[in-house]
Amino acid sequence: MEFLDIPLFDNDFYKMLFRFVINIVFLTIIIRFLYYQTSKRKDYLFTYYMISIIVFFLCFTLKKYELDVGMALGLFAIFGIIRYRTDPIAIKEMTYLFVVIGVSVINSLANKKMSYAEIILGNLIIVSAIAVLERVWLLKHEVTKEIIYENIENIKPENYELLMTDLEKRTGLTINKISVGGVDFLKDTAVLTIYYYNGK
Repeated sequence: MEFLDIPLFDNDFYKMLFRFVINIVFLTIIIRFLYYQTSKRKDYLFTYYMISIIVFFLCFTLKKYELDVGMALGLFAIFGIIRYRTDPIAIKEMTYLFVVIGVSVINSLANKKMSYAEIILGNLIIVSAIAVLERVWLLKHEVTKEIIYENIENIKPENYELLMTDLEKRTGLTINKISVGGVDFLKDTAVLTIYYYNGK
């Protein structure tokens, strides 16, 4: 059955639906249960989900045109260099962006030569690698936080230990290092970035 020479339904519908379910399940494990549990950053959840969903359907649609390997790799490279001009992305967040794009491309572009068992196994290997790195080898994840500090006398290099002690007492955190940003001598304030581990 067609409408304006376009079929309303074809055999690829169930294939697309099943692959999308596989894709969204593994993406949820990666984004919600691995990335978010260690970073606690909600701002990237929406981004990762939407980019991965768009990439999945875009690749699945383009697959209808039987892309050659060069075209597919070129498309993958374009998405791999995505960067938001207004806000630089940290290396770890860029890595997760690369992962969610890669998983979506794998799940959407796999052809008949690749069984569903192989697709699921590939996803499991990726998830397992992330889990091992995040939960076993990298138990502690360094987090940064900006603080407006009013006692600018302590930002002098010779008062570094006093600054560290004061900030740890106020924040209740074990701080690894402190970097000094902008200083406002009119208001006697400074912008400090503290680095501390967020892990079990």
